Amino acid sequence: MVILGMIFIMSDWTAGYIADIGYTFGYYPELNPLAAKLAFLFSGLSYPKFSSACELGFGQGLSVNIHAAGSSVQWCGTDFNPSHAAFAQDLASISGAETKLYDDSFEIFCSRDDLPNFDFIGLHGIWSWVSEENQATIVDFIRRKLNVGGVLYISYNTQPGWSAMAPVRHLLSEHAEVMAAPGRGILSRVDAAFDFVSSFLNVNPGFLRANPAIVDKLKRVKGQNQRYLAHEYFNRDWRPTYFAEMVKLLEPAKLSFACSASYSDHISALHLTQEQQNFLKDIPDDDFRESVRDFIVNRHFRRDYWVKGARKLSGQEQLKELRKIRILLVVNKDDVDSKVKSSIVGANIQEAVFTPLMAALAKHQVFSLSELEISLQEDKVTMKSLVQAVMILISEGYVAIAQDEELLNNCKERAAKFNQHILDETESSDDINFIVSPVTGSGIHVNRFERLFIKYIKLGISDPNEWSKRAWALLSSYNQRFLKDGKALESDEDNLAEMLRRANEFLSKRVPIMEALQII
Repeated sequence: MVILGMIFIMSDWTAGYIADIGYTFGYYPELNPLAAKLAFLFSGLSYPKFSSACELGFGQGLSVNIHAAGSSVQWCGTDFNPSHAAFAQDLASISGAETKLYDDSFEIFCSRDDLPNFDFIGLHGIWSWVSEENQATIVDFIRRKLNVGGVLYISYNTQPGWSAMAPVRHLLSEHAEVMAAPGRGILSRVDAAFDFVSSFLNVNPGFLRANPAIVDKLKRVKGQNQRYLAHEYFNRDWRPTYFAEMVKLLEPAKLSFACSASYSDHISALHLTQEQQNFLKDIPDDDFRESVRDFIVNRHFRRDYWVKGARKLSGQEQLKELRKIRILLVVNKDDVDSKVKSSIVGANIQEAVFTPLMAALAKHQVFSLSELEISLQEDKVTMKSLVQAVMILISEGYVAIAQDEELLNNCKERAAKFNQHILDETESSDDINFIVSPVTGSGIHVNRFERLFIKYIKLGISDPNEWSKRAWALLSSYNQRFLKDGKALESDEDNLAEMLRRANEFLSKRVPIMEALQII
């Protein structure tokens, strides 16, 4: 069936969602159930054990396959786009994980009678772009299939952060539907729509005078990946949801808000002035306080954990479980900055905590918080300040949570098979920039050259000179060159020298980390 009168000529199965181009090969760490552990414990909540999980709308399936290959959790999920599902199924077959992935619509998938109940259900980048009917279907599915004590991860566009950009999105979408020439592909319609809106703003409309920051916002947005823009701004259904609305929508599934999945949100001093913190403390209702906080920070996107039956921990229980958390440093020590991304100028980890903590973590070994607490006693680092520092380091991507040793050993073989496939594909494709660590059960970002260097190491080649020769031979065969100061390096000698510099840097800075993560 074809929907007439729309520029997006599509068949029924798309339900208004962009389907004529694939989504990006993104990885979303919040979909890893292990990521919820410290967030829950920091919030004083019991952390459930996970044995089964489901991802709704998995896109290209990179996250679901990384988390299946890197853990003992049994995953299943669906994405209505058959090309996405086929790619994801191929990845699953390579690792050997018992993952069940489908190309069902939400309506069909959520009515299947062959699915288990789940301890964890995740949706990233889906909720804001599906119809109200599909939202109701998802909520009913969560009500029926999420176990008591189970966790929902959900991310969505929210207000008030979208208040200025929402009208621009409307213009973009309307232009693509009404003004685009018949037969033009979605990417050309995206370009044309953005060009139109830029021209519109150049005539200084009243909307711009009321929202002067929209020009810079549009420039930043336009510079993003075209595939992302098509899926973000040009679907038929698109609606930011206030947090208070989400509370009501999820109430039939017996869910209550647990905590933010963004670790930096847990450290109020990073984003709120003392006056703002005091103002929020005077609000007795938890959910209303969360809504007001969104207005204070002008939030436009939320990443949240919800739970079916929250269990509060006593102070002693919380401390006991926090001490069991295992972490390791996943970047070079010299790349770690005590100053952190923050809305508050000058926010940083206290030097009295940061310096001894980094000295301990620099060994790139897995430490429990209990072990760190003991080793930092002479530096008078309290458990409270230690946990806060770790939360910030995780939010910055410097530190990762490690699995228990038994879980690590159970997934080593699957992780190795998955990674070898990604490494083998690197010579012909640069689509996937993540491999899995069995230590963290999560995806680790590695660029194309790093993946090649890892592959050579696994082949038994230890000399970075040989790595650079092989990698440059591959790069030059595609007629590609390095850029320096915005200009391409033309000679083979200059490009080979740049490749050798990167190889030596990888050997000295990244190899110890890859070894600690048990990737090599």
